[in-house]
Amino acid sequence: MDLRKEIREIQDFPKKGISFKDITPLLQDGKTLKYLTKEFASQLKDLKVDVIVGPEARGFLVGTPVAYELGIGFVPVRKPGKLPAETIRYEYELEYGTDVLEIHQDAIKPGQRVAIVDDLLATGGTVLAATKLIEELGGEVVSLNFLIELGFLGGRDVLKGYKVESLVIYE
Repeated sequence: MDLRKEIREIQDFPKKGISFKDITPLLQDGKTLKYLTKEFASQLKDLKVDVIVGPEARGFLVGTPVAYELGIGFVPVRKPGKLPAETIRYEYELEYGTDVLEIHQDAIKPGQRVAIVDDLLATGGTVLAATKLIEELGGEVVSLNFLIELGFLGGRDVLKGYKVESLVIYE
């Protein structure tokens, strides 16, 4: 299946000059959702993954069905103040300022093998922050899996040393 044909591109969203890659058509079609879920699961099946981590918010949408398909758990990584129990946080640099991600401090057990599944790899900052949270809790990040990669933004370079897989790459 050619997933690129199913991704809707919206010009000048959220601001002029950006070509937004909209994944909602992929999610609303059952056959396509099943296909991409199975593709992610196929990439991960031999890695002995214990848990899937998905960054807020679209990582929840693509990561949860993959965890279900593999028969393992799912852990959300969220913006500050969204998780109810004790958390750890990681502050990271953006082009203009900083951002913060949090994870429950008991979400990852030492030695667990973790895959991060998200919708988009752009500059790599968000997923790198998620890897740092997982590693701080003693988890081992064994794979970073994306539906879409914007190769021209260099996110893969930021993630050197990690296994990176993308279903669709825009150069």
